[in-house]
Amino acid sequence: MTSRFTELAVDCHDPERLAAFWCEVLDFKVIDRSESKVEIGSWVPTVEDVRARQMPPTLLFVQVPEGKIVKNRLHLDVSPIDGSTDDEVARLIGLGATKTDVGQGSDRNWVVMADPEGNEFDVLRTLAPQN
Repeated sequence: MTSRFTELAVDCHDPERLAAFWCEVLDFKVIDRSESKVEIGSWVPTVEDVRARQMPPTLLFVQVPEGKIVKNRLHLDVSPIDGSTDDEVARLIGLGATKTDVGQGSDRNWVVMADPEGNEFDVLRTLAPQN
């Protein structure tokens, strides 16, 4: 018996806004929505595909009344694929992200950021081809 990692749920105030932000960040599409939640992903999951093999999880943004209070215990890491880390950080700031300090120090080779609702995530090294 086993389970599959099928989705990561993110509590938030505005599911539509966060889904739009993360769609731009990850080049995902909205695959399902209802009044209080929006699911995005790189593919449309089917039971058959999920049962056959581990597939990339989707992100599910669920509206909740309370706000974020402390640093996330779980966060996403993203790696730019066609530009430098600095270029990606600038792009993400343009989309509504902010740089944030969670005590990581200045000697790190990644950048800690927060999405428009304050959820931390890291921008790691670039995976772009080096010239």
